[in-house]
Amino acid sequence: MGERSDVQGSDVPQETELQAGGNDQSNVDDDNGEGELFASDERGELESRWNDIQAQFVDEPRVSVEEANALVEELMNRLVSTFSEQRARLEQQWDRGEDVTTEDLRVALRRYRSFFGRLLELRLDR
Repeated sequence: MGERSDVQGSDVPQETELQAGGNDQSNVDDDNGEGELFASDERGELESRWNDIQAQFVDEPRVSVEEANALVEELMNRLVSTFSEQRARLEQQWDRGEDVTTEDLRVALRRYRSFFGRLLELRLDR
C-alpha cells in the first residue's frame, strides 16, 4: 500500500495565528505566541457587554435577546473582516507581482485550518 500523507505532518501548521505577513501584531499574539482574535482587554470588554445583556434578561427579555443578536452579529462581522483582510493582503502581493513566501501561505493555511476545525465543533444548545 502507498504511504498516506498525514495532514498533521510537520510541514503543516498546527496552531492558529491571525495576522499573516503583516506588521500589525496588535491583538494577535498572547504570551504563548498563539493567535488571538481579540486583545485581552478587548475580550474583557466584550465579556462585560455579554454579562450585561444576560443580566438584563430578567427585566427585559426581548431587549436582551435583540442585544445578544447584535453583539454576536458584530463578532461574526469582525471575523469575516479579519479573514478578508488577510486574503486581500495576499492578493495585493500577487497583483503587484511580488512573491508570497511559502511561510506566509503556510501561516494563512494554518489559521484557516484551525478556525475551520473550531467552527465544525460548535454546537447550538437548544
